[in-house]
Amino acid sequence: MDHMTWPQFAACKDKPVIVPIGSTEQHSQHLPMGVDAMLAQHIAEDVAERIDGVVMPTLCYGYKSKPASGGGPLFPGTIDMNGVTVINLMHDVLSELVADGFTKILVMNAHFENEAFIVEAIDLVTRETNGAATIVETNWWDPLPQAVVDQVFDGLSFPGWALEHAAVTETSLMMHYEPELVHMDRVIDKGNAEAKTYVRYPVKPGDVPDYGGLASPAGSSAERGKLMADACVEAVASICEREFGPNVA
Repeated sequence: MDHMTWPQFAACKDKPVIVPIGSTEQHSQHLPMGVDAMLAQHIAEDVAERIDGVVMPTLCYGYKSKPASGGGPLFPGTIDMNGVTVINLMHDVLSELVADGFTKILVMNAHFENEAFIVEAIDLVTRETNGAATIVETNWWDPLPQAVVDQVFDGLSFPGWALEHAAVTETSLMMHYEPELVHMDRVIDKGNAEAKTYVRYPVKPGDVPDYGGLASPAGSSAERGKLMADACVEAVASICEREFGPNVA
């Protein structure tokens, strides 16, 4: 979209439009803070190519990193938004798209903590516009078939999604999409952190390992990343075909 003129964009009203959203947060010592936003954008672009869609500028800030995942205020550079900010931002973007006549909208999220606030915005816009648009929200991990997850972790130990922060999946996806930004020589690997079953505030040093990782990224590879990316794009494209109509792709 940001490479288009407004008449070019206006001519795309019958196409799906994709809103990528991520975050700006620490991803241990070996990955950049823009991981979530970059993955949201790259996957959105791949999906758009598959379904002939249009990708909007990526929303690079997201809801607060939870104490047991990104660590939030424990790490400089993590920029946390309040929930109402995420709701209002997504609400206004979606409202403008619907007002412009777009009726097929996909929100591609790559930051787990965003989801409830995105869905709240979608619900509000749907109520306000009497369902004028079909709006779908998804991410890159939920649509992955279990068989693909098993392939990605072939020979490795899957720590569970709660600990997959800057670990094998995100590291591999970044090796596939942005290899020059992955610094495996800076990896600190102290095994898996403990996955807590509760949340406690205030956040205290030690809630997340001081290097920022939660599980080992050992075994990450561009090949594993491509496997996930391809499977995700195919799955999300199928979702769009089902929800937006078979003539999408």
